[in-house]
Amino acid sequence: MRYIFVVNPVAGKGNLQEKIINSINTYFKDKSLDYDVYITKSKGDAERYVRVLANTGENLNIYACGGEGTFYEVLNGAIDHDNINLGVVPCGSANDFLKYFKKTALFSDIAAQIDGNIIKIDAIKAGERYCINGCSAGMDAIVARDMSIFKNMPLVSGKMAYNLAIVKTFLKKIGVSISISVDGAKPKIADCLFAVIANAPYYGGGYMAAPDAVPNDNKLNFTLVDSISKSRVLGFLQKYKKGEIKALEFCHLKTCENMSFSAKVPIPVNLDGEIIEARSMDFSIVKNAVNFIIPNSVKL
Repeated sequence: MRYIFVVNPVAGKGNLQEKIINSINTYFKDKSLDYDVYITKSKGDAERYVRVLANTGENLNIYACGGEGTFYEVLNGAIDHDNINLGVVPCGSANDFLKYFKKTALFSDIAAQIDGNIIKIDAIKAGERYCINGCSAGMDAIVARDMSIFKNMPLVSGKMAYNLAIVKTFLKKIGVSISISVDGAKPKIADCLFAVIANAPYYGGGYMAAPDAVPNDNKLNFTLVDSISKSRVLGFLQKYKKGEIKALEFCHLKTCENMSFSAKVPIPVNLDGEIIEARSMDFSIVKNAVNFIIPNSVKL
């Protein structure tokens, strides 16, 4: 087994990367284990690098050292290659997927990562791309787009960037009108604040869009939030952050295997924090798609 650490030098404003690289080199210094540290050079580089490695057929543990965007690239480079096990060493602004697990601090412990266990987890196919955490359309996708602007500002944390993006979005018309079909049902027009398809509970810097989502239950979780007045949005977001939405009459939650939407004009779509513009997209579960590394002592 060879251990590959793909480091995004700008994730989380680059504050933790030097510490992580030092920890990696210190761990392997006196061990007869083969490892490499690869520092990405640009957007898309992690995906290209991992795809080349995956296509060799070599058995590898590949760790995405960054945030959601880094793991998104690594996943899309490694998908459909059973010779690859994927892990995360967090140094991004949010790393929301990891919030599902207990003892998340161990994901930063290189020894615990090397001694970790492999579990099968599901993935989301979104068009021709793959996601591990969640996808959405509506106000939150617009917020995620604007968040990337704010989080690059000095002294602005990931959480602060998300809240600033909410305020910016709140000043405009909120919500979208889209046609949605779940599990092949007849499409329905939904005027919604947002629609989320999730593999894990958290996104957007800690908001709990899908309180019951489990990344290895062979199901996706769908959350639709109807359009509400601006006067109710801020109060709703407090409950949304805590996952206290099941009893709200304008929130609709269910499990499913696929969802599709269409809109009259291109709208922002969030794919694990990466934002694209699309008029339509299909989402479906890919069961047991990823060999995921959980550090020693971490449990589902």
